[in-house]
Amino acid sequence: MSVGKIAAHHATLTCYQTLSASNPALIRQWERMGQTKVALKCDSEDELLLLQAKAKSLNICARSIQDAGRTQIAAGSRTVLGIGPGPVRLINQVTSKLRLL
Repeated sequence: MSVGKIAAHHATLTCYQTLSASNPALIRQWERMGQTKVALKCDSEDELLLLQAKAKSLNICARSIQDAGRTQIAAGSRTVLGIGPGPVRLINQVTSKLRLL
């Protein structure tokens, strides 16, 4: 499995769990529409936190993943951000300047 697929899987699961409780209708719609996932990259943890804040300001689910520190990444470092599901036009307001992973 590629790095992008692994990151997308971890982030997707976190957002899925959050929205299953708070917005199950959105989850059902996302499931019916093919469960789109896109892996993008940003340059730093600070940028990741800014993206998370911007998504939350638009009322989009955004959950960062903190590394357990069992390999080469320091424990507690945010390495992945899940955004969505949500309306594409809103998600694009957060992610449109990012490149594919």
